Amino acid sequence: MRSDSPAMAAPEAAVRRRRVADGSLGPGSAPAPAPEPAGGPARLREGTFWLTRIVLLRALAFVYWWESQLLETGFLGIFLCPLWTLARLPESTPTSRIVLWGFRWLIFRIMLGAGLIKIRGDQCWHDLSCMDFHYETQPVPNPLAYFLHRSPWWFHRFEVLSNHFVELLVPFFIFLGRRMCLLHGVLQVLFQVALICSGNLSFLNWLTIVPSLACFDDAVLAALWPSAPGGLRDQVLKLQQQEALGAQPPAYGRRLRKAVNVALGMLLAWLSIPVILNLLSSRQVMNTSFNPLRIVNTYGAFGSITKERTEVVLQGTAHPNASAPDAHWEEFEFKCKPGEPRRRPCLISPYHYRLDWLMWFAAFQTYEQNEWILHLVGKLLAGDTEALTLLAHNPFTGREAPRWVRGEHYRYRFSRPGGRHAAEGAWWVRKRIGAYFPPLRLEDLRGYFRAREWPFPEPVRPHA
Repeated sequence: MRSDSPAMAAPEAAVRRRRVADGSLGPGSAPAPAPEPAGGPARLREGTFWLTRIVLLRALAFVYWWESQLLETGFLGIFLCPLWTLARLPESTPTSRIVLWGFRWLIFRIMLGAGLIKIRGDQCWHDLSCMDFHYETQPVPNPLAYFLHRSPWWFHRFEVLSNHFVELLVPFFIFLGRRMCLLHGVLQVLFQVALICSGNLSFLNWLTIVPSLACFDDAVLAALWPSAPGGLRDQVLKLQQQEALGAQPPAYGRRLRKAVNVALGMLLAWLSIPVILNLLSSRQVMNTSFNPLRIVNTYGAFGSITKERTEVVLQGTAHPNASAPDAHWEEFEFKCKPGEPRRRPCLISPYHYRLDWLMWFAAFQTYEQNEWILHLVGKLLAGDTEALTLLAHNPFTGREAPRWVRGEHYRYRFSRPGGRHAAEGAWWVRKRIGAYFPPLRLEDLRGYFRAREWPFPEPVRPHA
């Protein structure tokens, strides 16, 4: 039988018709998703980002607080949302590649900025010893930090080298194609998860995960959804098939969105110029904005590591004479920062106790550099109800407010697991350094409040 016989020509013509119908051989068209075995899950094509948008917006909503990195992340999130619909898969509004690259550019700057500020900062990042101190001296340690602090010296060196790798080299993976971009996303998410597990750095690590999600396309994120017919994954598959056939949204809307996205890209590029110059500068600054909109900022963290942990402990007494030997001083306990040595380190991430965080900064400065702490003391002396809600324990509950409040300065270190202090139930061992500020009465602060135009707190009487 000859190859050009009708019996052979008919099947070939049918194959040609099927290929033209599904658009797989059409000029400039994207390949259609590969067929799956009967009953198998729908397999999404690489290079589309319908599900990426959903994941990004949900993650952003989960961690939304008011902060500079959040302002930039939230600004980019605006351009992910379609204008005229609340549908999760707005068919006429594909995810903008410019916006996705805006998120990728954000995580690149966050991580590279953090890495550069370290190698330009503390010597311990060069001799690989920073992690010998970090777990004990970070703002608010968690229970795992207690045990990680006692890791072998070689493990701490490995941690520093890993940090340099993730912050200084991995960010460039974004620009090396899809596979390296995916690897970047995986490594950054795992790195942030490790930081979340080892410390209470509030919502910042969770927030840093958000732009990393822009590295994942629908083919990767499809595993997060079931493959049931009519489900979200199935809907994306149909959108990909329509795109392979050359279906496009209305021309006017498409042109308008493209113009807006191009304008956004040009704005981000323009505002990035001082940020790039800052990254290249030997006098790099971190966590700073160079424009009033605060939508393209510079970032960085832990350029220097505190080698000793000190804490300010606030104490009050009802004794009329603060200098009397029999004056009984009782401690105010904060919600998370170290205080009573037997109290277990807290676990609060992604929440943030800002007062506890500020007390960490105040401990290695002076009260003159932190005037707010005397404002807090005035509130405690007045028995202010709102101020007391910021604390975990008020020793004067149900009694008159203290007559005096003082600040004591202590040096803290982790107890050794299995050691004497740990056997007695102590997570911390502390030693008094001296007075942070002297005993104060409410009346002693009247002039201080007046000079700063602060409302003077009126004493609150306890309920009968």
